Amino acid sequence: MNKSVALEPSWQSLLGDQFDQAYMQDLREFLLQEKRAGKRVYPPGPQMFAAMDLVPVAAVRVVIIGQDPYHGPNQAMGLSFSVPDGQPLPPSLRNIYAEIRDDLGATFDLRQASGDLTHWAEQGVLLLNAVLSVEHAQAASHQGKGWETFTDALVHRLANRREGLVFMLWGSNAQKKAAQVSSDRHHLLRAPHPSPLSAHRGFFGCRHFSSANKLLQQQGLAPIQWLPKLG
Repeated sequence: MNKSVALEPSWQSLLGDQFDQAYMQDLREFLLQEKRAGKRVYPPGPQMFAAMDLVPVAAVRVVIIGQDPYHGPNQAMGLSFSVPDGQPLPPSLRNIYAEIRDDLGATFDLRQASGDLTHWAEQGVLLLNAVLSVEHAQAASHQGKGWETFTDALVHRLANRREGLVFMLWGSNAQKKAAQVSSDRHHLLRAPHPSPLSAHRGFFGCRHFSSANKLLQQQGLAPIQWLPKLG
């Protein structure tokens, strides 16, 4: 991240003031120090705000909140749970696809499924991580550096600006992130995290994908096409 980073215009209007705050200046300096020290940081700088670049404020229909980016090479792309086409499916995404298959009664081979979720974003799914960067091979290494304050402001202001959004909240971290979202104005779907450690505690069988589509259709909106792209 640097001073030349430009958010998509509607997000710039909603959040641009945050870049003048001391916490964001401290975060920028931290990331510069990491770069000077020769550390590899994911995703590449231009992709840190990809979730917002792909979904303008007025286009958001569904919000999925992850924790922090994948910390392996060529994985993080600025969209929570997503990896570039051709990369192996991470365990959590594999479980997400398994739930989609069961929930929607679909038939597809996970071995052929692309992990790139860009097509979700293009339909109005904001794939937001609570923390937008990470050091190579060091999970959660950029937690507590300021990103959480930024994404708290994002969720809070988005929820105040819009109505009828569907928040798919997987795990305690995502559920805490949405604590300031009013259930009177939005739809909050809660389940355990899809990671292998917790998916069997209620993520499998949560039926969030069909539930989200039903909630969208009740508002006269088109359903999300959740099925993965197949290679």
